Amino acid sequence: MALILTFLGKGGIARTKIAIAAAKRLASQGKRVLLAGLAEPVLPILLDQTLAPDPQEIAPNLQVVQFQASVLLERNWEQVKKLEAQYLRTPIFKEVYGQELVVLPGMDNALALNAIREYDASGKYDAIVYDGTGDASSLRMLGLPESLSWYVRRFRQLFINSDLGKTIAESPLIQPLISSFFNVNWTADNFAQPTNQVNNFLDQGRTALADPNRIAAFLVTTADPIDLASTRYLWGSAQQIGLTVGGVILVSSETNLNLSEEFTPLNVSVVPDADKSDWQPLIDALPNFVELARQAPKPIEVDVHNRQVRLFLPGFDKKQVKLTQYGPEVTVEAGDQRRNIFLPPALSGRPVAGAKFQNSYLIISF
Repeated sequence: MALILTFLGKGGIARTKIAIAAAKRLASQGKRVLLAGLAEPVLPILLDQTLAPDPQEIAPNLQVVQFQASVLLERNWEQVKKLEAQYLRTPIFKEVYGQELVVLPGMDNALALNAIREYDASGKYDAIVYDGTGDASSLRMLGLPESLSWYVRRFRQLFINSDLGKTIAESPLIQPLISSFFNVNWTADNFAQPTNQVNNFLDQGRTALADPNRIAAFLVTTADPIDLASTRYLWGSAQQIGLTVGGVILVSSETNLNLSEEFTPLNVSVVPDADKSDWQPLIDALPNFVELARQAPKPIEVDVHNRQVRLFLPGFDKKQVKLTQYGPEVTVEAGDQRRNIFLPPALSGRPVAGAKFQNSYLIISF
């Protein structure tokens, strides 16, 4: 399994430069590195390379791939058609071709995340450096396993508990009728298999996101007050999806700048802006990503013994955080992010007894 590293913050060119320098540094350490970017001109210009939708080697231990959503959709469409053919006697998608499909808004994020998952599962790489948009869109992409697992978990259980779900499960007559009328190859195993497969994918994604040895982000900013405010907001939003933020990279020619108070307890590394003809000064100034990610505050800590959940929400104040409990899980809203907290069995279903916001932590008691 690879370390997946990404960067958050304003200033796309500076952020891309840091992603390139990070990939070069990891490759120089003997790690097999994949630098993955979006279909935008910045990455190929900085690398002085024409990039393709498949990985290509540009230096020892270093490969680069540029995600093209239309190509990824075309490749995944073939898998969708195979899955459909498994359950319908007369598939309806067989006359629809991947080359015809148009990428809908938001679909590119899901396709990029799946591509990263596949490259990670290939075992070919020790590190994947993802140069995404670095904003809330990137966070929503990385938070997809958490969000989708909630939908699968809640709606699947609602269907099972419904009268229709119980009738289908218990009646020996309903299943043959469904097979006949809806042209479906109905068996319990057939429908359990894809559901379990999806759950496994989502669980793997959630587990990886919660592990700083697997996925970590670093904040990129300048000393400009607006950049700092935006970066702090992204920091808190990243915690909402359970993403570990390992540190801050401050792009500045002034090496004596001190922004530790803005980002306590994270480490702040000051790096120079890079010239694409000489990456070495920037590479040398980068921090130890792996070590800092391990030392960073955990986005969420569950204390079953004391019946408490602690969420680290920097960049927000008490007025910006809202806690609700409408169902068996607890929902936390902070900024533009909403998170349903998946509780262990010992706390699941228990009513919230109290909550307080202290030192950037939301502490919930049950």
